[in-house]
Amino acid sequence: PDVIIEAQFDDNDAEHGQDHLQDTLTDDIKKLSLDTGEKGKAAGVTGVHRAKQDNGPKVNDPRLLLDEFLQRTAKVVYILEKKHSRAATGFIKLLADRNSELFKRCAMFSPVDHRVPRVYVPLADCPPDFVTKPETYSQMLFICRIVDWKEDSSFASGQLCKSLGQAGEIEPESEGILTEYGVDFSDFSPEVLECLPQNLPWVISPEELAKRRDLR
Repeated sequence: PDVIIEAQFDDNDAEHGQDHLQDTLTDDIKKLSLDTGEKGKAAGVTGVHRAKQDNGPKVNDPRLLLDEFLQRTAKVVYILEKKHSRAATGFIKLLADRNSELFKRCAMFSPVDHRVPRVYVPLADCPPDFVTKPETYSQMLFICRIVDWKEDSSFASGQLCKSLGQAGEIEPESEGILTEYGVDFSDFSPEVLECLPQNLPWVISPEELAKRRDLR
């Protein structure tokens, strides 16, 4: 049920022109009319039984089917906006095949969110002692950003952005979530801080409080 087969039309239709296509449609309609007439003659004997079996028209040419019997199909032609940040939190580990050429160049990044694919990351982005001491980083969270995914590859390609810290700690986990969803958590600029009251501690005056609805 997950596979949609599109209707395939004979190239002969294009070669013989519109007249040939019209003749084909006319012949198919005549066949349908004949089939209907024969069924009508036998209705006195088997009409009720056939009505239970025939759930829809038996037509070989999809061009003659009604819309209710057709499965509409479409394909993506352009991506207007990429909603995902392409950043993910996860762990790095060595590739399983130590004898491959890829083992000398890349490591495997496994995202915490299983909806995100696993990613090949360059060893140059990993810590210097990662190859010799991979167990040291088995519980270390990293941020990886996907940059490409080739059609002939089972895994995406990406770059390690930074190390967050030990998994399970509040700050690394929070920073990872904010980065994944593209939330800017950097410090406020001096221009923004100047908009705040400078005389501290600051409190709401009774006059101002009287004009406000208290939602505390």
